[in-house]
Amino acid sequence: MERNPIQPQTVSTPASNYSQALAVECDRVLFISGQVPVDGEGNLVGAGDFPAQASQVFENIKAIVEEAGGSMANVIKITVFLTDIATYKDFAQVRSQYVQEPYPAATLVAVQSLVDPQWMIEVEAIAAL
Repeated sequence: MERNPIQPQTVSTPASNYSQALAVECDRVLFISGQVPVDGEGNLVGAGDFPAQASQVFENIKAIVEEAGGSMANVIKITVFLTDIATYKDFAQVRSQYVQEPYPAATLVAVQSLVDPQWMIEVEAIAAL
């Protein structure tokens, strides 16, 4: 799979680990539903602990991508939902453990609540395989 970041000079360069755009050539596209901080048994991981919840979310994405025959390097787009924008720096730190250059394109949205009020984060992803 070939991944090429697109960064026009007229568009601000991201200060964090994401790309403004990513051009990809691949055989298959994997659309990953929003992942939340629950384990394989459906139990909440990290009640009140944002870094633990964010790590679980990325572990879930990683497991899904690997089951499809890829790796986190195949993730080309993420959409992040945070219930508290103040957790952004913690999120960026956790994300940096799971993504590599060229970074996936990304959108981050602060929301009032997720389906379960204990969830502090949800992330959906697209992977090119």
